[in-house]
Amino acid sequence: MAKQPRPFLGLFVGIAAGVVASAAMAAFQAQAQKLLPDEGGDDDPATVKAADMASEAVIGDPVPEPYREQAGQAVHYIAGAVIGGIYGVLTEYKPEASAGFGGAYGVATAALFDEAVVPATGLAPSPDETPLATHAYSAASHLVYGWVLEGMRWLIAGKR
Repeated sequence: MAKQPRPFLGLFVGIAAGVVASAAMAAFQAQAQKLLPDEGGDDDPATVKAADMASEAVIGDPVPEPYREQAGQAVHYIAGAVIGGIYGVLTEYKPEASAGFGGAYGVATAALFDEAVVPATGLAPSPDETPLATHAYSAASHLVYGWVLEGMRWLIAGKR
């Protein structure tokens, strides 16, 4: 007999797990970034650009300089929580969505967001203008996110 889905539990567990996974991803990125070649760009990260877009839509101006880094971090954690919430609900209905201990979902989010949505919104260059090392960095970062997301979901809600 199939287990009954628990969508609300999945949502809340996924959000909590997504925040923790976002922190793990940020810690991984801080270390992995040291291995990437310095491209000499002073461009803001996509998360800061997204915060600027939101700020401009609400107040008509970009995020003030003293708050730019924190605004980018807020975007990172909010996105991680939302993506985690989706994962939590999804795995309640389709346990196979946790394939690779969440790794498949993590890599899928890299493909969807870093390779499609972020460039399409103008927050980053197109995939063909992005160095191969940056693509690998993105995939590895999201793989870490997926593993930690599933680990936390499993710890909080139990294996399905």
